[in-house]
Amino acid sequence: MNDFLLHSSWFIPIYGLIGALLTLPWSLGIIKQTGPRPAAYLNLLMTVLSFIHGSIAFSLIWQGKTEQLVLKWLSVADLDLFLSMELSPVSLGALELITGISLLSQIYALGYMEKDWSLARFFGLMGVFEAALGGIALSDSLLLSYGLLEILTLSTYLLVGFWYAQPLVVTAARDAFLTKRVGDIILLMGLVALSSYGEGLTFSQLENWALTNPVPPLTATLLGLSLIAGPTGKCAQFPLNLWLDEAMEGPNPAGIMRNSIVVSAGAYVLIKLQPVFTLSPIASDVLIVLGAVTAIGASLIAMAQIDIKRALCHSTSAYLGLVFIAVGLGHVDIAFLLVFTHAIAKALLFMSAGAAIMTTSDQNITEMGGLWSRMPATTTAFVVGSTAMVALLPMGMFWTWAKWFDGSWKVSLWLLMILVFVNGLCAFNLTRIFRSVFLGTPQNKTRRAPEVAWPMALPMVTLTIVTLISPLAPIRWQLRLSPIDPILNNSSSAVQWAIPLLILSGLLGCLVGVFRPIRRAWERLANFYLRFFQDLFAYDFYLDKVYEVTIVALVANISKLTAWFDRYVVDGAANLVSLFTIFSGNALKYNVSGQSQFYVLTIFISIGLLLWLILSGQWSLILDFWSNLFRG
Repeated sequence: MNDFLLHSSWFIPIYGLIGALLTLPWSLGIIKQTGPRPAAYLNLLMTVLSFIHGSIAFSLIWQGKTEQLVLKWLSVADLDLFLSMELSPVSLGALELITGISLLSQIYALGYMEKDWSLARFFGLMGVFEAALGGIALSDSLLLSYGLLEILTLSTYLLVGFWYAQPLVVTAARDAFLTKRVGDIILLMGLVALSSYGEGLTFSQLENWALTNPVPPLTATLLGLSLIAGPTGKCAQFPLNLWLDEAMEGPNPAGIMRNSIVVSAGAYVLIKLQPVFTLSPIASDVLIVLGAVTAIGASLIAMAQIDIKRALCHSTSAYLGLVFIAVGLGHVDIAFLLVFTHAIAKALLFMSAGAAIMTTSDQNITEMGGLWSRMPATTTAFVVGSTAMVALLPMGMFWTWAKWFDGSWKVSLWLLMILVFVNGLCAFNLTRIFRSVFLGTPQNKTRRAPEVAWPMALPMVTLTIVTLISPLAPIRWQLRLSPIDPILNNSSSAVQWAIPLLILSGLLGCLVGVFRPIRRAWERLANFYLRFFQDLFAYDFYLDKVYEVTIVALVANISKLTAWFDRYVVDGAANLVSLFTIFSGNALKYNVSGQSQFYVLTIFISIGLLLWLILSGQWSLILDFWSNLFRG
């Protein structure tokens, strides 16, 4: 029985797909008498089954060896396509994280979206979400992973645009879809090129392939850059980072998954592709630069936001930027731990934020305050999630970064400075949000805010407990997945001063957040320079304006040019031919008199002209003219 449950682990993602299919009668309006809640219960049942099945399989594989499941899909001539899955502690652990957060998010959605008329459609989309994510966790195939990422992009579009009656929601869904498509197209080109260099290539074969099949430097660079493009869009990294901010227009339960495990799916694929980046120093450097720019820029943007969900989502981009840096440095183990600890903490923060939004019907932190005494479970969840995000002992991120600087990895001072900067700004941002929302004087919208009902409180409390015990992962796990041997006895100054500086930056960020005056909605900074930087960060460095006057303007002008060419050149040529045909037809119709004498005369005149041309030598000149014309 145990072997059957382990070897049937490939079926776990299909539970979510079955749940999505079972919701169709309610989503399509075929069943109306019962309301939409039975569809939610059916989808929840399938998620529970997937979580139980995954838990058993994970416990069986924990001390076992990695296994491969290969399904032949298409074999024609020299083309052999197959779908491969990997059963390992890492893949099944990632699958368990996905199903666990999905289960809690769906229970949470029962309370958050209790009165929504499209509850069945929402749960159906969540089932597709879960199925795609689970498949990515188990996939060992380049082709399968790309297909599942495309399904994930479509699911993101549908969930962001869930409340499609609102124009802003439609715009946000469109922008999120198109932004991710930019990276997906380039990723597809990279995967096709990679597959052509290694026949039947899978993620598990990449390390050996990278060592035994070198490619030219230019090819390796282009290949690495193309493979980076897809995760850049999925993980909301610069310059494809603005979609995650707009995606906050969707329902908050979907935002819980999007900011914790959906964006992590792109990072998961990036981590699996890491051996390819070792072939090109330029590709590795690009990863580091993109991660550093996003981590610093997104941290600055987050601290200027007044929308609670947007303030939290920008920190998601910042921490995934650190994952990019870890992959660029070849520290795969650290990248996995960063994804794990961040996913749990960020899911808890979004649950707490959603509870505050639910009871106050507001997302503006400048209009909140004094919720701590009225919503103790929500306040506790936010505090625990915040401490898990910052390098504060004994929470998960502290142990993850401590493992990064324990002397086992080759690290530099610049990396420490980036971590100190991101950690300090994250601490300041979370403290700022906590003071504005939960402390201070109650505002008009928070005076009578009650604690959320049990469907929202239960998953929030459960995830609070999980977050408190999650530090066991970085403390006890010994992944050693990096393709390079660890650098032992690293005595650099970055290692010696790392932990004290990280703790000090977190405490300093909290202190600045505590003593900074709380500003309300009607207040603006009086100092011109401070107001300039506040607006610069609040409006995302005006990246949308930059895109509008560069890329959008370029595409618009090219579209106008092609439209003019199509209308006046292509259509003009076609219209000229049609006019010539009309005029020639009108001219010839007068020669049709019906008299045989006229027809015989016409024939004799034509033959006479033809003989004259031949006998006088004019015919060869005409042939030369037409031959030269066609050659030209």
